[in-house]
Amino acid sequence: MAFNITKIDHVQVAAPKGCEEQARNFYSGILGMKELEKPEPLQARGGAWFEIPGFQLHVGVEEPFEPAKKAHPAFVVEGFDELKAHLLEKGIAVKDDTSIPGSIRFFAADPFGNRLEFLKQAMASQ
Repeated sequence: MAFNITKIDHVQVAAPKGCEEQARNFYSGILGMKELEKPEPLQARGGAWFEIPGFQLHVGVEEPFEPAKKAHPAFVVEGFDELKAHLLEKGIAVKDDTSIPGSIRFFAADPFGNRLEFLKQAMASQ
């Protein structure tokens, strides 16, 4: 082949109009992601962008809005148990999942109902 896809740059999740403050509180405040300034031509569309090293998560406004119940980003986590406890402390429900042998993971939802997966660092595929 004359091409090679080398990585995923970003994943976008949808949210309702006016979501920006809730997105900031969750993705930056609770999960600790750095907020990025959206390019000026896209700012009027609403939403917010966040970053972890090597990856971005974009929260985009979609009307009418419906959360993703199956499709989801999956995050590899150092301090997996600490994150889980932190989410529970913040009143965010987590659901353990043992359906993949050798994988330690749980699911949670963002404030808009989008599904998020969190994987223990040592158990993530390389």
